[in-house]
Amino acid sequence: MAKNTRRMSNEINASSMADIAFLLLIFFLVTTTIAQDKGIQVLLPPWSEVEPDPTKLKSRNVFAVLVNADDQLLVRGELTDISALRERAKEFISNPTRREDLAEDPSKAIISLKNDRGTKYDTYVQVYNELKAAYEELWDEVSYRLYGREYDEDMPQAMKLAVRQEVPFVLSEAEPTNFGEEQ
Repeated sequence: MAKNTRRMSNEINASSMADIAFLLLIFFLVTTTIAQDKGIQVLLPPWSEVEPDPTKLKSRNVFAVLVNADDQLLVRGELTDISALRERAKEFISNPTRREDLAEDPSKAIISLKNDRGTKYDTYVQVYNELKAAYEELWDEVSYRLYGREYDEDMPQAMKLAVRQEVPFVLSEAEPTNFGEEQ
């Protein structure tokens, strides 16, 4: 009897393995979503070559906030802690006691924020958040007064506009000064 010289091969054909790995790689790259930081949502004005018209502002309507290179906060010339900023901003904007040194009207109030190039980003974000929170609390108060509900994203657009017309969000950010220039 003749022996069969043909044996079964134990090898696996791997010629298409590279193609399969490549297809899997492409599949995962295409289907994977990468979480991105949203950052601070600020609507910048459109670029214009025309010089802006210098407007004379009453100093009583400007709430000047300066953050220096040492992360110290100067509000209208006074050294202030970040924890007190929100209440001071709310008082300035709404001026409930009609003081002569605070804004004439919420629609005329301007918050001016100026940083030093040496200011830490974390401090800048904290200051910005406090100023934004002051406006959000004022919007809630106006919304409760007008509509009996808090100001939120589910409100009809007309209601939001009415609230924002009473207390418009006006935050002016000045060009940062050079490192350590403002102390």
